Amino acid sequence: MQITTTDHIPGREIIEVLDIARGSTVRARHIGRDIFAGLKNIVGGEISEYTRLMADAREQAIGRMLADAESIGADAVINVRFSTAMVMQGCSEILAYGTAVRLR
Repeated sequence: MQITTTDHIPGREIIEVLDIARGSTVRARHIGRDIFAGLKNIVGGEISEYTRLMADAREQAIGRMLADAESIGADAVINVRFSTAMVMQGCSEILAYGTAVRLR
């Protein structure tokens, strides 16, 4: 399945727009990561534990979006976007969404 942030796929014709494909995950911080992050906040620099946490969450949201697109018979998802929101203190949702289409 092809995914893209553009509204078309070069060399391919979109023959049908199916629906919005979406996938999300909600992740919470981990106390061990918080302790290390607090120390990192004092000295500065990237908090790699959170970087990995968010990267894993994005990949899971993409996977769920693709599964949603496959379930409705899509060949591709175009105009893919990401959104994040805090659900509660220390807990965030990552949402991946786009337009599920069929290609010629």
